[in-house]
Amino acid sequence: MGKAGALPYEEECKANVCLRCMHLVWKKCEKEGIEMKYLIKEQECGYLLKNGILEGLLFAGKHQIFSFLGYELRIVPMMGKVDTKKLPVELLMRQPEFAKRVVRVRIPDHCIGIHMVDGIYKQVLMDGEALYWNVFEENEVRLVDVTGTEMTKEQVPGMYRHLIPARLYKKVVIGEGETGLLYIDGHFDRELACGTYYYWNYAHEVSCKIFNLKVQQLDISGQEILTADKVGIRLNILCSYRITKPLELVKKMEGVSKLLYTRVQLAAREYVGQFRLDELLAQKEEIGRVLGQRLLEVQEEYCVEVLDVGIKDIILPGEIRDIMNTVLVAEKKAQANVIMRREEVASTRSLLNTAKMMEENPVVYRLKELEYLERICDKVGSISVNGGGNILEQLAGMVVPERKNA
Repeated sequence: MGKAGALPYEEECKANVCLRCMHLVWKKCEKEGIEMKYLIKEQECGYLLKNGILEGLLFAGKHQIFSFLGYELRIVPMMGKVDTKKLPVELLMRQPEFAKRVVRVRIPDHCIGIHMVDGIYKQVLMDGEALYWNVFEENEVRLVDVTGTEMTKEQVPGMYRHLIPARLYKKVVIGEGETGLLYIDGHFDRELACGTYYYWNYAHEVSCKIFNLKVQQLDISGQEILTADKVGIRLNILCSYRITKPLELVKKMEGVSKLLYTRVQLAAREYVGQFRLDELLAQKEEIGRVLGQRLLEVQEEYCVEVLDVGIKDIILPGEIRDIMNTVLVAEKKAQANVIMRREEVASTRSLLNTAKMMEENPVVYRLKELEYLERICDKVGSISVNGGGNILEQLAGMVVPERKNA
């Protein structure tokens, strides 16, 4: 019999044998390197498995694992997206130490997830499930329903909208002086004023027709028209207009500029063909006024306001242009001849009046002689005169013979 509390001899022998076996196993593990020593850092954790079955989680510290006993340790970082190391998520979530350290979000088909890290936008999540560590950083996933129409600032702040995949939304920009007609699934929704708009394009088909409400200019060039006297000319016409009722315009017609172009073209051919070339050139402004009146008759139908119509150019054929240039030169020459004749008549009348004055007044005649003598002296280098007699009379005799006494 052994002492109280002591093991029977047989059992004591078995215990000693077990301890000796364990000691031998330990030595063998150290010798063959079967013992695995692990150092788990502060920001890491380890999945402890035995024979492929999850036993639990290990955290920061030094750990010794015996692989020959079927143990395995898989170390993962506890930041960002959870690395499951090919373990089922449901299996990991059964571990309380794991479940309280992660954020798990299921993203429905009609939603996207806005992933925020410490309150800062990180990315858009499209997958069905998201799993993130929530230990050293605060991860948050906001679900946004994309089955609606308009993307509001509350759903996605403006600074993050460009990071959302373009296939999920449609951006509409309405400039100054423009208006937009918004259509949802092919049906008119509302009219958009100047601004920038965002619409979800996931569950609905969103489109927008933009119209320019500013004054627009239509250039109708090279219209070949035959006048009443069979002269072929080309007209360049300018038309200014602006759209007034875009919604009615969409319902009635498409391509209002083409319709206006055709309307002006036909009106010009009808009106201009009634006149001869000379008449046409004389009433260039009248043609623009008449064409404007023709367009005013249809501006309500076309949902526009016609502001002005004018003739920019009338282009004549080369032969007609040469003939008109010749006629113009002849007219100018005739006008020049008339002016020259008028000047000659005026000059003759002036000479006649001067002669009468000199004949009636000897002093005037004498002054005229002195005037001519002064002109001669300016052009002659030296003049020789006799010492006797009147010098002025001698000078006058060189130029003008003495008048005979009547």
